Amino acid sequence: MTFRKLLLAAALACFVAPLAIAESAPDVQLEPYVPRLADIMNALQLRHLKLYFAGRAHNWQLAEFELREIRAGLAAAASLYSGLPVTNITTLAAPVQSLSDAVKAKDERKFVEAFGQLTNGCNACHQSMDRKFIVIAQPTQPPFSNQVFAPEGRK
Repeated sequence: MTFRKLLLAAALACFVAPLAIAESAPDVQLEPYVPRLADIMNALQLRHLKLYFAGRAHNWQLAEFELREIRAGLAAAASLYSGLPVTNITTLAAPVQSLSDAVKAKDERKFVEAFGQLTNGCNACHQSMDRKFIVIAQPTQPPFSNQVFAPEGRK
């Protein structure tokens, strides 16, 4: 009988103790997470890389997805960081639109041309922000060995 009472008391303590601790904890206000600009730019660089290989493989759905993510990342950078000149972000709008048009048309030649314009726009932005040491280039190797860039997973 004593063992049952001891077991019941232990089980009750496991349920009640966290509640008591939670009630006694001070009211903590957490600041919303704001990604660092460098983290946003690293994500954009990865999207840039994946976009290139998707377009070259004629995986237009993946290219469209990566392009949407690039747009969202640029918008996030512009809205979160007031120190970014808006003109830098808006000058990327034309190459992004050209890429979007090339993807919709499934035109690899136009895609490659627009991709070069986007890459140049990224570098122009870096230069204007005194970040000349950050130079983006056309990718030469796929970023992952565990992702197939051909449409529908064909190799």
